Amino acid sequence: MEQHYKLFRVRELADNDESFIAALAEAFLEEVPEDAERLKKAVAEKDYQEAYQAAHKMKPTIDLFELGVLDTLIEVQDWGKFTKKELDVTGQLNTVITAVDSAVAEIKADFDL
Repeated sequence: MEQHYKLFRVRELADNDESFIAALAEAFLEEVPEDAERLKKAVAEKDYQEAYQAAHKMKPTIDLFELGVLDTLIEVQDWGKFTKKELDVTGQLNTVITAVDSAVAEIKADFDL
């Protein structure tokens, strides 16, 4: 439990209300994988604006669940925001996607979702 994500800030936000914590975990599972797919597609297609928007939307949740890749996600976001055509963010994207996939699997198991 809590190897690929941390609940410290989630518990703080939820004031240790277990049903609210579970609801936040469900929201994570509903939104973050979808946004991660959107981000992968945008980077592959060099759709800078879409990459920026997807990464920007993911930031608060990635930060709240402390996946440990916030700075890397910001690099991908900035690639899109500033249209950094000379930069290859594939490595950073893969780091973020791996962290998201690991957290998703672990949250599903931990919360029986």
